Amino acid sequence: MGSIMEQYSVLLVDDEEDVFQVIMKKLDWESMGFHIAGYARNGVEALEMAEELQADVVMTDIKMPYMDGLTLCKKLKELYPKLKVIIFSGFDEFEYAKEAIKIEAEEYILKPIDSNELREVFERIKVNLDREMDEKRNVDKLRDYYTKSLPILQESFYTSLIDGRISEDMIESYAKKYQIELTGPYFVAAVLHISTSGIAQDADMDAVLLAVSVKQLAEEELHGRWNSKIMMYLRDVMVIAQLPGESAVKEFTDTMDKLCKMAKRVCNACVTAGIGYLCDSPSQLPLSYQGAKSAISYRVIYGHTRAINIAEINPHENADASWEEPFIKKILKKIKLGGKEELQDAIQELVAHMTNNTMSLQKYWLLIMEIITEMLRFGANNQMNLESIMGENSDVYAQITKLDSPQALGQWLFEKCREIQKHVLHERQDTTKAFVEKAVEYVHEHYSDQNLSIETICSYLNVSAAYFSTIFKKETGKTFINYLTDYRMEEALELLMTQNEKTYIIAEKVGYSDPNYFSYAFKKQFGMSPSKYKANAGRLEQN
Repeated sequence: MGSIMEQYSVLLVDDEEDVFQVIMKKLDWESMGFHIAGYARNGVEALEMAEELQADVVMTDIKMPYMDGLTLCKKLKELYPKLKVIIFSGFDEFEYAKEAIKIEAEEYILKPIDSNELREVFERIKVNLDREMDEKRNVDKLRDYYTKSLPILQESFYTSLIDGRISEDMIESYAKKYQIELTGPYFVAAVLHISTSGIAQDADMDAVLLAVSVKQLAEEELHGRWNSKIMMYLRDVMVIAQLPGESAVKEFTDTMDKLCKMAKRVCNACVTAGIGYLCDSPSQLPLSYQGAKSAISYRVIYGHTRAINIAEINPHENADASWEEPFIKKILKKIKLGGKEELQDAIQELVAHMTNNTMSLQKYWLLIMEIITEMLRFGANNQMNLESIMGENSDVYAQITKLDSPQALGQWLFEKCREIQKHVLHERQDTTKAFVEKAVEYVHEHYSDQNLSIETICSYLNVSAAYFSTIFKKETGKTFINYLTDYRMEEALELLMTQNEKTYIIAEKVGYSDPNYFSYAFKKQFGMSPSKYKANAGRLEQN
């Protein structure tokens, strides 16, 4: 890919300090593309460090206290399938390890470690790591994958567009990214609705196949005309066309009408085409789509197997179409996930649109009532005390009638939505805190259980390990394993100083099955063994 050499991290695991030194000195690690990220003196410690370090390679002795190299290898592979493991061992352990190694480790080295052999092993591993890294970054492969994915991405763009889920300022950049030309200058959405009244209730597949055949027919008939995009959408076939002028909508309607007649003859499908309102911007396509759906419903009056253009049968309905829906959706989204400025921008967009679009007084009040209803519904769904937000014993609609301009409405909306937004943020923080408090409480109650692990606690909280680890570390500043170890050590210290128990009894009481490992962990935490710590404390008391 480039001239910069990848640097991969290595975790060394061995209970003998001098082995580290030997391995360190044998190679020029940096020139080979590796660096030693850390040392662990046993398998249990290595597992803890692996979570923190995210090492690429683990090199471990086979024979170690508390957890042998093979068990470590197996556990690491379960947690991090891409991790490369090298096991080294004495000759006498070779036969015992051989079979297991075939399954678990990348490489196996006999002690004493030969520097040439070690270099070759790491060279082989580097080739594999480089290859995997290249595959991840291979621009040609990604480009090829992107090109193959384009039709799906384009379809997703169009459906999101007609649903009003793409903000006006993002349409152009998405279109460019997905290689879609939105030159217009006019746009129209049409829906081909296939009647399923003649199809048996349980014959869902027949209905889908019928829709597919209608889509195919539409693609043949509209091929190359009006830059049409045709796709399946909610059991119907949807067409988005780009027209050169306002008069072209008549020709488009007639073509869709012919298509309905043809579908009856060719596919034996009863199809009604609803033609939506003509618009001069792709951001208005949700409005056009609503019109197309509305036109379909008029088939009870005008009959099916024909095209119905909403602008011809109900020219005034355009004024009542729900253009504001995407704006309200965006405001609610920013309440949930945005910041103060983003919320303000979303409300200003709505106000600007209201100012630029002439609307009747009746429509203005309908819009305001819709906004308030959505705010109240949102508040109720999020268990909010709406009185504290809207004002106690306050008639919200009376507050609104006093606002004398869209700008005043915008200011009022911002104040109320900001209150709701703050509440949502506190709720989310409280939920996270409560969740971590629950986990901490569980540790305090079950720390003596030797099988206590991330899996146990995630099962108790009913969440994934990935989510739990992220939230726990964010709130406490420690990984779960570190927190558990620290708490066990605090409890061990307390027991050591207050009870005249043997070390192995204290080890059991704080969740360690192996007293030797407990002593090791204690020494690592406090700088001396439990017995020495107790003796020192005793001397201090006497003095």
